Amino acid sequence: MTPASASETNRSEAAGPERTRLTINLDVDVCVVGAGLAGLSVALEAARRGASVAVLEGRHVGWNASGNQMGTVMPGFGLPLADLIERVGLEDARELWALSQQGAEAVRANATEERMPGLSRSDGALQVSNVDVGDRLIARLQMLGEDFDTEVDGWQIDRVRDALKTKRYFHGVHYPRAFQIDGPAYLQGLAALARQAGVRIYEDTPVISFDAAGIRKRIVTPSARLRASQIVLAGNIHLGEPALRLSQTLLPVWRFGAITEPLGERLAEAITFPGSVTDTDGIDLFRIVGGDRLMWSGPETTWEARPQRFAGAIARRIRTLFPQLGKVAIAETFGGAVGQTVHGMPQIGELRRGLWVASGFGRQGLNTTAMAGRLIVSGILDRDDRWKLFSPFELVWAGGRTGRIAGHGIGIWNRQSAALAGTLARYREGAKAREWIREQRLAEANLRAGTGGSPSPDEGTDG
Repeated sequence: MTPASASETNRSEAAGPERTRLTINLDVDVCVVGAGLAGLSVALEAARRGASVAVLEGRHVGWNASGNQMGTVMPGFGLPLADLIERVGLEDARELWALSQQGAEAVRANATEERMPGLSRSDGALQVSNVDVGDRLIARLQMLGEDFDTEVDGWQIDRVRDALKTKRYFHGVHYPRAFQIDGPAYLQGLAALARQAGVRIYEDTPVISFDAAGIRKRIVTPSARLRASQIVLAGNIHLGEPALRLSQTLLPVWRFGAITEPLGERLAEAITFPGSVTDTDGIDLFRIVGGDRLMWSGPETTWEARPQRFAGAIARRIRTLFPQLGKVAIAETFGGAVGQTVHGMPQIGELRRGLWVASGFGRQGLNTTAMAGRLIVSGILDRDDRWKLFSPFELVWAGGRTGRIAGHGIGIWNRQSAALAGTLARYREGAKAREWIREQRLAEANLRAGTGGSPSPDEGTDG
């Protein structure tokens, strides 16, 4: 049995260098607000290009969602591909998808054993459906392969159920180039690479206010002031008063997950696929870690709660899908708040001259934060305007408290609708199987009646 990495079995707060607060006035080229995945990606790219960079973080590196993510890396966005095409057209959708692929490759380039040892990488991702979508599978595969230049292959029901021994899943789309890494370890590795490149990361240093007017922007913190030519806001919903309008465009959603106790040999009786698994309705996301444990993304809410509260719900969900596992004990729970946009795409671009945003990465995937880092730094240093591909996804107010309530209600409705659709699909599958059995029995009865149940035409009768 391979032991899980330290981050996979204890995600509370990964060890890092001693925290440094900003206590002296500073002058830099780029100031990044927020030391999560997006902020660190921007900082690392800018420093590699020769810019002087400071990152200001109100708490500590990766304290929220960035330090509590599943670590799956694959192309795409939170917005379904068909909706993306409808919104921006096929050509722009292809460009956006290509950018997301480049983001995934940027993570791959950073997440090497030489740069970040101990990431526990595994390959492959499988998107499964909880309804029978065989008629749409071929069209989706053709679109991804031909129009979006993505390596995929389709899995029929038998192959899906051979790898995931449950009746709740039907067809699947397999992404062989997708991969998984220890998410918290990657985050700390990203911070280490940024420091090595010359980035100064200041923790326990919240931004009180900033003035983005003029060539040199001014940022005020509790103990010092900072000047920069460029400011990048990468703090999502936690930007607070200094960027209240921006934070109000995001619906805060707390997502929770868990890691089970070791399951031993019985895990192979339920799951043999080594990569990550997600369903097309966004209900389940899970993968094997440490050889014989399950990491499972569980419920979500629009209010803050203790992750431990959801341990029982996650254990029940695992047992619902894989009853052969029996009672599953939870070793650890984790969670954090993500910012979800109304339109379902990340917010990337220049708000005004020298003021940039990298935000709204809830449900977007780890690849998009790396993509944002490259796009923004290219925009700053090369005046590359590809970030304008995200212009159709403008800042939209998320509705405040009312929006949270509505978002929670919509989330419950979507999950219940998906569960109902899955139940109906399994019922139809069972009905077809029962009908096939009845037809077979009827055919056998007719065959017996025709051969042995009545005399043949050539047989005579005594008269």
